[in-house]
Amino acid sequence: MATTAELMVDNLCVQFGGLKAVDQVCFSLKPQTLAGLIGPNGAGKTTVFNALTGLCPVSSGQISFCEKQLTNEPPHTIARHGIARTFQNIRLFNNLTVLDNLRIAYHQNRQYSLLCGIFRSPRFKREEAQITAKAREALDLVGLADKSEHIAGSLPYGEQRRVEIARALMLSPKLLLLDEPAAGMNPQETQTLLELIRKLRDELKITVLLIEHDMKLVMNLCEELFVLDYGHLIAKGDPKSIQSNERVVEAYLGGSWA
Repeated sequence: MATTAELMVDNLCVQFGGLKAVDQVCFSLKPQTLAGLIGPNGAGKTTVFNALTGLCPVSSGQISFCEKQLTNEPPHTIARHGIARTFQNIRLFNNLTVLDNLRIAYHQNRQYSLLCGIFRSPRFKREEAQITAKAREALDLVGLADKSEHIAGSLPYGEQRRVEIARALMLSPKLLLLDEPAAGMNPQETQTLLELIRKLRDELKITVLLIEHDMKLVMNLCEELFVLDYGHLIAKGDPKSIQSNERVVEAYLGGSWA
């Protein structure tokens, strides 16, 4: 039996006034796929991510995940259905500890009442302990277990990126969206990131879709690629077929994958 597609994007259009930032984009992702969304600056990649996570309105088309319609649902509803993301620009609480950055991400899943929190009831203490334990597990998974009490803003850039990923993991996602996770990283940090993303897919059995301009990372990591140009999906397939696609080379790569 064929594996059912986990994410379905059907004729997605996002329009801002008279500008179509995304125009009739269609693609699907099967569970546990490592996939990349690539294209030149301004191609509409982050707009697709924003549409998938409820941060910008969909003008037309459909988004479904695990057979549930999520088109134009609010971000908190989409997160509860198992889609989490990071952002192109790091969005940590720089003055808080790494551990507290992760604990905050779990706020919408807390079950205790305001009164339980005020009076620090047994239920409050029990649930807070469970949240802390979950945060420590996420930090261990991304290799930052020893940085839990460090102030987030004091960490090196590459480690801050990993804190962002750990924070997204607090939502127990089935689909993880990474927006330029290697931006600003040196080659060693990029290699560590590549290994981490593979580890997350293999150990957590999740699907990963990333936006990235580092073609070496993309080609070594992704199993499937989707290429955008001026809001249109111009190609999709495995890395080898994308490398040999003349339209992709012309639109994005200028004749070189270096």
